[in-house]
Amino acid sequence: MALPALNSRTAPKSVAPERIIQFGEGNFLRAFVDWIIWNMNKRTNFNGSVVVCQPIEKGMVDWLNGQDCLYHVNLQGRQEGKAVNTLDRIDVISRALNPYSQNAAFMALAEQPEIRFVISNTTEAGITFDDSCKFTDAPASSYPGKLVQLLYRRYKTFNGNPKKGLIIMPCELIFLNGHHLKDCIYKYIELWKEDLGKDYEGFKNWFTKYNYVCATLVDRIVPGFPRKDIANIQKAVGYADNLVVQAEIFHLWVIERPENMSCAALRKEFPADKAGLHVLIAESEKPYHERKVTLLNGPHTVLSPVAFLSGINIVRDACNDKVIGKYIHKVQFEELMETLNLPMAELKQFGADVLERFNNPYVDHQVTSIMLNSFPKFETRDLPGLKVYLERKGELPKGLVLGLAAIITYYKGGKRADGVDIVPNDAQEIMDLLKKLWATGDTQKVAEGVLAATDVIWKESKQNLNEIPGLTAMVKGFLDSIAEKGMVETVKSIL
Repeated sequence: MALPALNSRTAPKSVAPERIIQFGEGNFLRAFVDWIIWNMNKRTNFNGSVVVCQPIEKGMVDWLNGQDCLYHVNLQGRQEGKAVNTLDRIDVISRALNPYSQNAAFMALAEQPEIRFVISNTTEAGITFDDSCKFTDAPASSYPGKLVQLLYRRYKTFNGNPKKGLIIMPCELIFLNGHHLKDCIYKYIELWKEDLGKDYEGFKNWFTKYNYVCATLVDRIVPGFPRKDIANIQKAVGYADNLVVQAEIFHLWVIERPENMSCAALRKEFPADKAGLHVLIAESEKPYHERKVTLLNGPHTVLSPVAFLSGINIVRDACNDKVIGKYIHKVQFEELMETLNLPMAELKQFGADVLERFNNPYVDHQVTSIMLNSFPKFETRDLPGLKVYLERKGELPKGLVLGLAAIITYYKGGKRADGVDIVPNDAQEIMDLLKKLWATGDTQKVAEGVLAATDVIWKESKQNLNEIPGLTAMVKGFLDSIAEKGMVETVKSIL
């Protein structure tokens, strides 16, 4: 028997005041932000719904409206040691607009008194200033341009009322995303100075004083539409839902307070913490950004070549291997964790959460998918920790150095012990350099050549890493050991 279509006639849908404008209708926002707001509505007095605005001309708003903006979120993962697989129907989106074909309705959002928040995920390319945008465009092509058009309409509608400013929380994956967005907003105000005329000073002052732009960090893996599971999911929920979105159970949202609002004031307006959610409103996003890069991305970068060269293909299997699992734990808890400045109890909890995420029974995360551009990743994710560890402990972190040697070995290419092809993938200049160095057959030259490659590999730090005491000798030693004994025995030697 055919399942009923999912819409507000076949399923209940709650009604709440439209308080949030959301730029972006993709999987991430629907499985992260809208799921968080759904939880806030259930567990606190937030009582708000979301109007979704499509940031580009072609998008998914017709699909969303076709289901009356109802859809299910399927969360999968491991929590407190147990496998979790949940299905929830999300009903917080009131409607979805396309500003390119519904510009009047889009601009009218600025006139709604209860609107208080703007949330976005327009991809990293979305927070950009385009000086070809005109004030009279309907709408401006860039997201910041559209936002300034809305803000100005709101300023005029409410005569610069201090209480009608907006709290703006971008979720684009850019460090200090709010700072970049605020910079773009000011550039548009300057670009459109003549259009604003006598309102220029007043509007700029109103935006500066009574609007609140936050930098945020978001963290949840969202694979998206569950193609292989969709028939079973639709059967389980009892609807032909074509907008199901699958995500991991873990979530974290760090919101840096804007300079003109206190943490307490922002928590009062956005009470996600009272809903029991991992939403932190903090003085600064930076330490949490460093924590994520160091304790999640850092171990990923070195475990991948070590696991692959040990004959392991899946991240979860690496975590559960009696040798490689101990290596991952060593790198994360004994080395990288020692380089951060947050409270140790907090770091240990985050580290444990990361290991549960790596150990997700529902996701077969191939280690080779993490291996793309390994050298640039090591430079941003692991090299800073290597240096801080040496500075604090007076010795090199063997696990991280072995990870670097594993990357260098992986880039040699050839075949793994079991005959599987080793296929490195990076910038051509890096590939050419490694090919040339390995052609010498001399691991001393390989180690020295890689560590000295400031113009090819270490472009950000611009440091000849041969200058780090003991690093060249340790890298060479690990290269020799991997070649002679294999990766597993080399790992055992440092545990």
